[in-house]
Amino acid sequence: MTAILGLSLGLMELGACKIVPNPEPGSESAASQTDDDRMAAKAGEIYAAQLVPYVAQKAIELPTLTGALQGGFDAAGQAHGVRPQAEGSPWNFLLKGQGTVIEANRESRAATMALDTTGDNQADVTIQLGPVIKGTALRDAADFIVFTDYRDQIEFAKLARALNDRAHGAVKLPEGDLTGKTFRFEGAATLRTATDPILVVPTLLEAAP
Repeated sequence: MTAILGLSLGLMELGACKIVPNPEPGSESAASQTDDDRMAAKAGEIYAAQLVPYVAQKAIELPTLTGALQGGFDAAGQAHGVRPQAEGSPWNFLLKGQGTVIEANRESRAATMALDTTGDNQADVTIQLGPVIKGTALRDAADFIVFTDYRDQIEFAKLARALNDRAHGAVKLPEGDLTGKTFRFEGAATLRTATDPILVVPTLLEAAP
């Protein structure tokens, strides 16, 4: 009788319990992530593994672009750029080069440095250092990052921000005044007209020997 009573009580307790299966690895945390968290994770997946080598492979020398722009903005874009399908979208270019720092602003949160790549002591390109990095060039210059793979424009914008954050985190600069130092760069820039300043988000920025 005691054994039967114990079995009955055990079955009652079991019936009152909710059995929760173990989640798949990562699924529990993924469900609780915000859009910002998920896009930061996505940026972490693709930045070093895909985007950095993609830029290294596809980037053109800066003089190639500036020369092409003299022959017409859209012609330069069609030859060397990537543009989203939306009407009025700007051209995005992957660029590389080397230049001497003629001005550096490291105090602003939108820090930059201007490079002279031709030896005339004039700025030919500005490198965005961050942490605040403007624009969506890194996202939009990579043709393997496609809007329809994402939920909506808000999520797509947060991916661009997360990629910019990755680019900023990868920048390692020497201490002190950068003026007069030579740097090699690779990265992405967005142009709306042929006369826009060239503002590069770097995927590579290193002191030249």
